Amino acid sequence: MNNNQSLEYDVVIMGAGFAGLCQARHLMLKVPHIKVALVDPRPENRDENDLKVGESTVEIGALLIGKELGLNDYMIENHPPKAGLNFHWPKQPNNTATIDDYYHIWLNRQPPIPTFQINRAKFERDLLKMNQEMGIKFYNGRVLDVDLTPGDAIKTVKVKLNGEQIELKAKHIIDAAGRRFIIGKKQDNLLFGPENLLGLNNGSAWVRVKNVDRTLFHSGYDPLGSAVTHYYTTNHYFGAGHWLWMIPIDTQAQELSIGVMHHHDVIPANTINTQEKFYKFLQANHTVLYNIIQSGESVDFNYLSKVPHKSKTLFSADNWYVIGDAACMFDAFYSLGTTMIAFTIESVTEIIRAKLAGEADAEEKRSIYNEYNLTFFDSVNTFICDHAKQLGHASIMSWRIYFEYMWWFGILVPMYIGKWHLQPQFLREFMGPFRSYLNGIFPEVYQQLNKLVDKGTNIGFMDPVRADQLLGKYYTFKHFEDYLENSKFEPQRSNIYTSMKNAFFYIAVWYVKFQWKAFGLVGLLKPKNLYYIFQLLVQSGISAMGEARHKFQTRDLPNNSTVENMRQEFKSYQYQPELQPWNVEVSSVKTQDSLVTSQEKVLLR
Repeated sequence: MNNNQSLEYDVVIMGAGFAGLCQARHLMLKVPHIKVALVDPRPENRDENDLKVGESTVEIGALLIGKELGLNDYMIENHPPKAGLNFHWPKQPNNTATIDDYYHIWLNRQPPIPTFQINRAKFERDLLKMNQEMGIKFYNGRVLDVDLTPGDAIKTVKVKLNGEQIELKAKHIIDAAGRRFIIGKKQDNLLFGPENLLGLNNGSAWVRVKNVDRTLFHSGYDPLGSAVTHYYTTNHYFGAGHWLWMIPIDTQAQELSIGVMHHHDVIPANTINTQEKFYKFLQANHTVLYNIIQSGESVDFNYLSKVPHKSKTLFSADNWYVIGDAACMFDAFYSLGTTMIAFTIESVTEIIRAKLAGEADAEEKRSIYNEYNLTFFDSVNTFICDHAKQLGHASIMSWRIYFEYMWWFGILVPMYIGKWHLQPQFLREFMGPFRSYLNGIFPEVYQQLNKLVDKGTNIGFMDPVRADQLLGKYYTFKHFEDYLENSKFEPQRSNIYTSMKNAFFYIAVWYVKFQWKAFGLVGLLKPKNLYYIFQLLVQSGISAMGEARHKFQTRDLPNNSTVENMRQEFKSYQYQPELQPWNVEVSSVKTQDSLVTSQEKVLLR
């Protein structure tokens, strides 16, 4: 191979893991005639042991994979289904032998948007093959260096391939190479440490086991409690300073991923960083999980001492981008890694599409998308802060989960479905209030929860999937805009303001109930608490005005153009009972009969 070989593309993606592969496919589907190259040192036939932290999706990540990438059929046929999230707290820390020894938030029905568990090695192996069939060029080599020239100048990626060096040139460079941090290190673009991450300082240990006896967790028989499986969910187990996941990633081998996220100030790394130590930790604190592991065959063990980090810039004016683990990671709680990837992938695609097309607002989009995604990442970081103190307290953590579910299902999911995260004008309206909540009511709620933990207070148990805890039969899955029922999937067709109006109102109701239960009338009437209630109700009112405006602006638009076109075409429909001939002999006989009849008619004349 010629060492001076130079190949030019529109986009070079460094890293062919989950984020890089999904980004490549999304670009190919959304940008006509684009040339994309993928670079990764791992072979096409990805090793089964090549796993990362997290093998699970929630609504937004699942919509990216299934709807936006067109992989719904593939996921159904190749990866386990997921029935949402379950949460478990020990009734007594010294007695955790069976699942009956825990308090639970059980999923009692299928959430409205299907989600999936993922066997990451299989997914990445299969998607790489699909991408190559679409015309994406894969280079099985290692990135040696990248020249990130300023502005729109062509960039160069130096790759070691089969012992030689080639240069790939591109207008846009994407770092999806995970913790190699190719661009992050080169641009001094990374932030680590609790001082930059709202105090977050956590690590993770995890194992895979196969051929387990899953009846040690649950028999599957639950006629009074749920309409869905408990096994095919992401099951969360809690304790002081830690939470564990249990995720089924293979249906045939009964294979599980079981891991812990632990906070170093409660559980130091040197007490849990080997397989032996991890198993002893489980045996002492979550015996049911230990027994499940012991019932099967160990596949592997991994430990990551420092999980969290984030980036200063995600989408640069110099046409480089960081996505996936190369961009940030905080904690696997709520399985939000694929959600962050979904938002960034769609943003990157739209920036690149607009720039390649020479659109005047391309730079404006890059700037506002970068700002929004950084703010969303900060919100994910916020969702994890103070976990070290709160995770093991069943009452406090159940209230917190309910509170965070309200924002997720009430605002973030409908925002993604309507592609409002790609609408610059909406983002400019949304960003200010959203930041004020991240700096206001969120830390205030978490500080109040910390005080209750310190006092050992029990304020009851909140279940986010049930409709019997707030007024109006509200539940967190409830959506007030008919974007699913009427397939409002065209950009900005669904009315995000309807969702926000109701979400802010019910968050205010939740806050009133929380203050009353936790601190009584005195707490409820504190000026700061009244301010937050007032702020939420005002935002609900502002959203109501936005709802009316959007209804007026879209009054003549159909819910779904494809459905409306079919309805218009159907107006000329007429029922025709005739069957078309499908049997040659029958058709021949009919033809002959017809000829005879015609001849007879002639003779009769």
